[in-house]
Amino acid sequence: MPSKMKPRLSRGVLDMKFMQRTKLKVAKEDDDEQSRALYSNELNTKMLNSNSNFIIEPSYAICEGLIDGRLSFRGMNPEIERLMELEQVEKDGKSRPEQPKDVTDQEMVETYYANQAPAASKTMGKKFSTKNEFHKRKSNEQQRLHKKGQFKKPRQDDE
Repeated sequence: MPSKMKPRLSRGVLDMKFMQRTKLKVAKEDDDEQSRALYSNELNTKMLNSNSNFIIEPSYAICEGLIDGRLSFRGMNPEIERLMELEQVEKDGKSRPEQPKDVTDQEMVETYYANQAPAASKTMGKKFSTKNEFHKRKSNEQQRLHKKGQFKKPRQDDE
């Protein structure tokens, strides 16, 4: 009586470099066959052919970030909505405490406009000025640079 045994490859052939994938596949088949033999009386065909619908986690740490089971939207359950709001406020309060300000917002605005606004208006003014205005401004700057500094006689009141 002929047995239904598959021909096996020798260990020497499976150890060759190009046969590594086949070696892994044969090892997996052997493990599956051994496990089927061990649990053959407990497993049925439906269990063997179906995929698992469950994920088994070794730790419950992934449950820490989940939301509560009871939710309410658009006023359907005002008590639950109030509890959800309180929890949200509590989370926000813990996550970012209010830091004291050294400079008030108004002072910051005043300082910004005192330092930045004139410079910005000058650059924009230069951009839209005509050629005549540009040459006049340039000649005035050159005259100021070329003016010779004169000695000023001190007043007698200073003594």
